[in-house]
Amino acid sequence: MTATGTAYNIDVLAFGPHPDDVELFCGGLMASMAARGYRTGIVDLTRGEKSSRGTPQSRAEETEAATRALGLAHRENLELPDGWLNPWAGFDTPEPERARTAAVVRVVEALRRLRPELVVVPWEQERHPDHEAASALVTRALFFAGVRRFDAQPAAEPFTPRQVLYYPLRHLAEPGVIIDVSAVYERKLAAVHCYASQVMPRPDAPPTLVGSPLSLSSLEARDRFHGAQIGVTHGEPYILREALGLADPLDHFRRNSFARPLFFPARS
Repeated sequence: MTATGTAYNIDVLAFGPHPDDVELFCGGLMASMAARGYRTGIVDLTRGEKSSRGTPQSRAEETEAATRALGLAHRENLELPDGWLNPWAGFDTPEPERARTAAVVRVVEALRRLRPELVVVPWEQERHPDHEAASALVTRALFFAGVRRFDAQPAAEPFTPRQVLYYPLRHLAEPGVIIDVSAVYERKLAAVHCYASQVMPRPDAPPTLVGSPLSLSSLEARDRFHGAQIGVTHGEPYILREALGLADPLDHFRRNSFARPLFFPARS
């Protein structure tokens, strides 16, 4: 129980449209928080069953290995339909069935049950339709999880997390905060490489973006660039929808002191 009276269960919870999305784009944050002793978890929205490579079974085995690599305390899959993620899915179903079948209700139930202090969500701009739908779906669920009369099964107390971070995927977005993941970057790469069926270039497999020869090196280039923006070797970018408040700015900058940045944002 915190000073605000909110009881949290898990410290950091990330939502991924498919297994491997969290590892690729915010695996450093998850590994860093786990290394600091926080309880971390991932909720995958789909099994990735429409992937051009691998099978749902092999993807599940890869997910188990990645979960161990990141040191997660919790992982689950809501088994929503891959390729058909929709923030409005199930809302045309009559009550009371809607409270059991609507996609947003499934996410509300997970939030109320896990009660995470920090939630990490895909950013709204993305090339993959499922990724954009996942952002809208979880954002809607974050609102309705705090609405007392929004029904979900099983019933649970309304819940609002302390803070929400959005992680960009393939679209480059101006970050509101960059998190230093230098110390755990090898662990992030180890988790990503667990998804060999998806990320390793193979001449005998269908061509995909994530499995292309430059995919992983470009991901590390992105993390190195954002790290250079705060004077470290690797950083992950995150977006906040709200202004970040500081009660004691001097204490904050003392505890989060970085070397001089090597790159600077453009002036608007």
